[in-house]
Amino acid sequence: MTEPWILPSHFEDILPEQGWRFEEIRQEILTIFRGYGYHYIAPSLMESQSSTQAVSGWDLDELSFRTSDPQTGQNLSLRADMTLQAARIDSHTLSHQAINRLCYAGSVVHTRPEGLGATREPHQIGAELFGVTDISADLEILKIMLAALAKISLSSLTLDVGHVGIYKGLVEWGELSPDQEKSWFLALQAKDRPQLKSLAQHGPTEVGQILCRLPDWSGDPSVLEEARRLLPPVPQIHQALSQIEQVVQAHPTLRVNVDLSELRGYGYHSGLVFAVYQDHFALPVARGGRYDDIGKFFGHARPATGFSMDLRYLLGL
Repeated sequence: MTEPWILPSHFEDILPEQGWRFEEIRQEILTIFRGYGYHYIAPSLMESQSSTQAVSGWDLDELSFRTSDPQTGQNLSLRADMTLQAARIDSHTLSHQAINRLCYAGSVVHTRPEGLGATREPHQIGAELFGVTDISADLEILKIMLAALAKISLSSLTLDVGHVGIYKGLVEWGELSPDQEKSWFLALQAKDRPQLKSLAQHGPTEVGQILCRLPDWSGDPSVLEEARRLLPPVPQIHQALSQIEQVVQAHPTLRVNVDLSELRGYGYHSGLVFAVYQDHFALPVARGGRYDDIGKFFGHARPATGFSMDLRYLLGL
């Protein structure tokens, strides 16, 4: 029998020696958000289970603790992510506004840790911008994210940038079947070069050769020059390359790593994806990207981009 004072695995209290520092960081970051015109929301701890199952490619259903409402019998989930909640609020409660800038800070609960050293109760703090289609929104989100990290005095940071539009453009250009798309996705996500080579040998030749090259275009932004020369002349692909270049140009003093095979969140991300890493730590200190049309699952499709961080993880750095 577990002693009553022992918490479940990967859960922990914030004790007095860290408590005020935790709250100070939280308030400092929220003050930055407010200074950029973002409005604070406090979404419900509980969601209808249908909302966590609605978005293809978002693994919230697996991460979510489930229960049933003793009053109504409705299937419920304890919130596992606040980005989707912000999208729900934008799509319904605030749908009358052309542009919404929303921010939040609160605990979420996961059925399993997302990586080595991760908690199952992240304190998610982030900002989301709805209603702006062009890259100015993504650059604004990146600016706010980096300002928040600077407030915590984190150093030795690297910004990783990718764009799911490149893979999506290649899938359409190569006319890959859904099964082929999934096989290539899994191999690229795992950076499994033997499997990539095997897929190229048994599938469409031209697109297969290019897909095999995607992991090679990772590293210094100079890889974009070769990628632009060798990728097919598909507007979606070259627009994606241009957007990555704009991100690089907007951060001349920051170490930037480009990864054209980055497919994190492929099922729901629609454009730029980015993450910030600190040297010697495996998990990102912040991450985000564009997720246009997530709102359609709540009845109102909207352009959207944003980022979030785990304040508990930042506190432990």
